[in-house]
Amino acid sequence: MLHLPYGHTTIPLDETNMRVVASRLDELHTTKPGDRIVQEAMARPIGSKRLYELAKGKRTCTLIVSDHTRPVPSRDILPAMLGELRRGNPDIAVSLLVATGCHRETTKRELTEKLGESIVSSERIVVHDCAADQANVQIGVLPSGAPLVIDRLAADTDLLIAEGFIEPHFFAGFSGGRKSVLPGVCDRVTVLGNHCSEFIDSPFARTGILEGNPIQKDMIEAARLAKLAYIVNVVIDENKKTVAAFAGDPIEAHAAGCAFLRPYCEVSAEACDIVVTTNGGAPLDQNIYQCVKGLATAEAAAKDGGVLVILAECADGTGGDTFLRSIADCGSPAALYASIMATPQNETIPDQWQSQILARILMRHRVIFVTRAELANTVRALKIEFAPTLEDALRLARQLKGDDASVTVIPSGVSVIVKKAIAG
Repeated sequence: MLHLPYGHTTIPLDETNMRVVASRLDELHTTKPGDRIVQEAMARPIGSKRLYELAKGKRTCTLIVSDHTRPVPSRDILPAMLGELRRGNPDIAVSLLVATGCHRETTKRELTEKLGESIVSSERIVVHDCAADQANVQIGVLPSGAPLVIDRLAADTDLLIAEGFIEPHFFAGFSGGRKSVLPGVCDRVTVLGNHCSEFIDSPFARTGILEGNPIQKDMIEAARLAKLAYIVNVVIDENKKTVAAFAGDPIEAHAAGCAFLRPYCEVSAEACDIVVTTNGGAPLDQNIYQCVKGLATAEAAAKDGGVLVILAECADGTGGDTFLRSIADCGSPAALYASIMATPQNETIPDQWQSQILARILMRHRVIFVTRAELANTVRALKIEFAPTLEDALRLARQLKGDDASVTVIPSGVSVIVKKAIAG
């Protein structure tokens, strides 16, 4: 019996006569506490001096931290980073800058849950606002031609560092590293330019691909121009516990982390008729917007015309009205996709990339969403089938594809890199 993550709980599935395609993250075990793993990585930084050495002579430091949408175990990471900073320079003025990108503001409660009461009550914390013109400043131009506009707190500091975690990402290749700057602490104009339709359409803007990825190229240059000096990125297991850490140079340490993680995530899968997946449970499945990531993984494992089933609690609802309206108001996914592809880079609108990827998926597949009953009309407005239970979803999928349809289950769609599927 499989137990598929759904919010803070699981949904059971009898996988008899189904192929299960899972990451090997369950093989990542450690008896060490997460904070010890981080401390050991920071004691042997990759391509960089120790953080306490970087802090010497600096008046200010901005430490970019992840927001509420990322399961980064910040309580393992931040105490060690703050400790090293003050070891090297007891008088350094540290600000924690929450990397919301274009997400909504992280609440005080969410910060406390993520960082802990001690850090929230004792440290200066600023939540980035991508729409606050006065709070952001242009520091350069990216290879794509988009202006690089970042939070002044990141631009004006003497030392810019970041925490984060590494997982497969559905168009940036992998999360972590340079993503702390772009999109993490960038103005909306920069995020929109980087997430333009041409880049999202690139065959290299896919899960697990870094080489040749135009989105990645912009992100690396943004980190360089922002003078991101040091990162601590972790790898987490299926229970979101720290199992490995990589500290040091933002490019080299991140590359080492990706190289470590890749073999645990890559899977081979025959293309099949029905794919069942999830978005990894909370907080990754907190809204429908985020669940496009899991669907992109299912897409890679399905035959053309296949049925994709995704389970997600979506405790935070849709995740963006622009995203909802773009799909709900379009004549068809194909018409929306054509319209987005005709949109110039400097006219990219918020959440266009997520709408583009969902439209691409809906052009080729039927999608069935298992979630809370109160979201049924919202799901249908997105041109997706709603099912109240997994059993109902599988019943509908088999009605569409036949009782003898091949079924693949991907227990966590956000943790898998599907190699090119071979037709079964």
